[in-house]
Amino acid sequence: MLFAIAGMGALAAAVLPRALAGRPFSLPLVFLLAGFALYQLPLGLPTPDPVAHRAVAEHLSEIVIIIALMGTGLAIDRPLGLHSWGRTWRLLGLAMPLGIVAITGAAFGLGWPLAAAALLGAALAPTDPVLASDVQVGKPSRTRDEDEVRFSLTSEAGLNDGLAFPFVYAAIALAGTSGTWWVLDWALVNVGYRIAVGLLLGWVLGRVFARLFFRHRAPSWAGWSEHADGFVALAATFISYGVTELAQGYGFIAVFVTALTLRSAERAHGYHQVLHRFVEQVERLLVAALLLVFGGALATGILAPLTWAGAALGVTILLIVRPVTALLAQLGTPSGPREKTAIAFFGIRGMGSFFYLSYALGETDFGMDGEQLWAVLSFVVLTSILLHGITATPFMNHIDSTRRNRLERRGITEPTAHDLATEHV
Repeated sequence: MLFAIAGMGALAAAVLPRALAGRPFSLPLVFLLAGFALYQLPLGLPTPDPVAHRAVAEHLSEIVIIIALMGTGLAIDRPLGLHSWGRTWRLLGLAMPLGIVAITGAAFGLGWPLAAAALLGAALAPTDPVLASDVQVGKPSRTRDEDEVRFSLTSEAGLNDGLAFPFVYAAIALAGTSGTWWVLDWALVNVGYRIAVGLLLGWVLGRVFARLFFRHRAPSWAGWSEHADGFVALAATFISYGVTELAQGYGFIAVFVTALTLRSAERAHGYHQVLHRFVEQVERLLVAALLLVFGGALATGILAPLTWAGAALGVTILLIVRPVTALLAQLGTPSGPREKTAIAFFGIRGMGSFFYLSYALGETDFGMDGEQLWAVLSFVVLTSILLHGITATPFMNHIDSTRRNRLERRGITEPTAHDLATEHV
């Protein structure tokens, strides 16, 4: 039975993306509903309890994230830069910390222990590179014509999964210590050292893989980009993550930087599409499995401990905290109000939140039941999948149509991809 369910899930992952293209119904939403429906049937399936099976939840979400980060980095065409990535730095440096503070303050105001409130803020800080495909850039191309909305959401999701980790460590420190002596150690190790190692090893390993793929002169190694398949993308992902974690750095950052570095070498080479296509297929299969399990968790009562106050907190996070902080971070940027609104609204939550909560709960006690933390976080992710999954395609189609109409009014009847990408609305 489990093999049959897995086979049907794999088939759906292969067939549904094209069937759902252009429709206000996302692939994650389909798998979520399918998982919920499966667990309504008397099939005797194992109970997907993330509290009882914490390590499984941690490592399954971990694998999905690092594979998604590799695909996200390979898909970005725009070269890294202070100015060209300016909006991304604003979202990471302003919107994310402000959001963490706001969520922590709101949860603490509801009577949560400070450490638990800080953990919720940190776990819900990263936007998701896995569930946000409808609002992210597509496959690698040679045109470098990425519109600002899709690029900003993609680059933000690629980096904030790793940059949320210091805040998770801060919550763990708050739960396990008293006083403020831990702040210096946290700043030096969890902020300074671990981020630096993630950036450095990601760049170094990306250069190594780029040389192997595109520039190695030894006959036995040369031409990887001509005859190797996309399977080596998994090798690059796991090596980058594993080596960086062994060095006590942030593997999430390293994987994304490795992908960006690899992408920057021979940027126009078609092999990037081979790598990205393979990673995307693996990611889609793993996401299907994880969302089926999440749907089962919803069916078996993961939301049972949720209170009205917790639900109100979840709605506030999605509809007030993220939009307001992201809009503040974009003050002074050249985009029009519709683009800024799209970037602010589509702060999708998902796999990163699952990973951070399960990881932290395995480190220390936070002064409240893990079931209640999981209930609030699951409610936020569920609401995000429903809300953003239904609105993403119509909203992005509206923005694209508005761009095209504005260009036509200016006499550009056949706009190029560059024209559409640079038109602000």
